[in-house]
Amino acid sequence: MTAAGDGPWLDDAAGRLVRPFTVSNGRTRPTIALDLMSQVMATGATPLGYLGPEHEQALDLCRGPVSIAEVAAHLKLPAAVTKVLLSDLVDCGAVTTKPPEFHHNPTDRALLEAVLDGLRRQL
Repeated sequence: MTAAGDGPWLDDAAGRLVRPFTVSNGRTRPTIALDLMSQVMATGATPLGYLGPEHEQALDLCRGPVSIAEVAAHLKLPAAVTKVLLSDLVDCGAVTTKPPEFHHNPTDRALLEAVLDGLRRQL
């Protein structure tokens, strides 16, 4: 088993020893709107106040631009919990966010038909 200060509280056999929503103090909604594809990046500013170990791990992952989905995967936390952690880091000025850039019109008929065709092939 990994010691508490050595990373996420994981046990090889049992998995995570702390419930995911305990990490976010039971909060399920971030303070700002975040998309899974939003890019987050550390600002270099020292965060004020207490950061839990997961906050520090998330901040470490954000040294370069990374998507929220990637941070969630690396932390092995649900996306909702990761969004809460990252919104805490945004609120204290430790990270910045950039919304995803879509190069296609999401309501473009040709794009929607291509997605529908792909889904039909999967069924």
